[in-house]
Amino acid sequence: MQKLLCENLKRLRMAKNMTQEQVAETLSVNPQTVSRWECGTTLPDVLTLPLLAKLYGVTVDDFYRKNTVAYDNYAQRLAAVYEKTRDPADFLQALDAYKKMMREKELSVADQWNVAMLYYFMLKHCKEKAMEWFDRIVENGPGEDLHSYYRACSCRITLYFSIGQEEKIIAMQKEHLENNKNDPRAWQLYMETLIHSKQYAAAYDCFAEAVTQFPEDWILYILGGDICAKLKKFDEAMRYYDKAGQIGTYFCDEKYCKACLYEDLGEIEKAVQEYMEIAQILQSRGFDVEAEMAQQEADRLMKKES
Repeated sequence: MQKLLCENLKRLRMAKNMTQEQVAETLSVNPQTVSRWECGTTLPDVLTLPLLAKLYGVTVDDFYRKNTVAYDNYAQRLAAVYEKTRDPADFLQALDAYKKMMREKELSVADQWNVAMLYYFMLKHCKEKAMEWFDRIVENGPGEDLHSYYRACSCRITLYFSIGQEEKIIAMQKEHLENNKNDPRAWQLYMETLIHSKQYAAAYDCFAEAVTQFPEDWILYILGGDICAKLKKFDEAMRYYDKAGQIGTYFCDEKYCKACLYEDLGEIEKAVQEYMEIAQILQSRGFDVEAEMAQQEADRLMKKES
């Protein structure tokens, strides 16, 4: 094992086209010390091995493996580790190494590609884990927390569309509605699939039928407003948002929707007013962080307008 370490120390140094003097200068040691490491007279201590590994573009474990390859840099080696393990801890370690490089110099094309792949693999991992948890929630049912349950169901729909399985989730929600027409949330979830699939006319018809059956359900009116906005029925959209507000929304939902629509229509002052009102309401309820976020949106729009 010691022989393999010494051989790798020499071979990796040479692969990096570095002299013993250059390595010694980088590590603030004597050239003779580097020579003794490679000859096996002495060995690097536990604090020096990680520094050598970073210098040669390998991990410490690589020093004890045959045919170890010197990567262009340490971050590239860590990215390769994550590509193999797909462990989030390895993702964070590789990303941290790249962030340090970014602060010091511009990344090469190969390194930029590696950073992109790190995020790509983590994105895939996160989607898979999110789906596992959403499916678990749906399978176990709402229990006593209907609000969180249906939020999960809604997010699950969005996730299905993001992974290209829109036909599957549309069919699932359509079947669910057919079996639960007395449940306003079944109508809500099916409408959301229609909105995601840009079937706005069908979604509008679904909304009209749903509110006939459930005229005091504010969530349906929020969705009705969203659908009308997509259909460019802006006055009707505002009426439905206001109706939701009259019934009573969960978290100023109608005001957020109105603010977004006002901004899309270029009516910045009205959008700012909505965000200011949201901030005041949330502040009065003790939601300081959320109130600050609403105020930031108002400030953003005022800056945009000036």
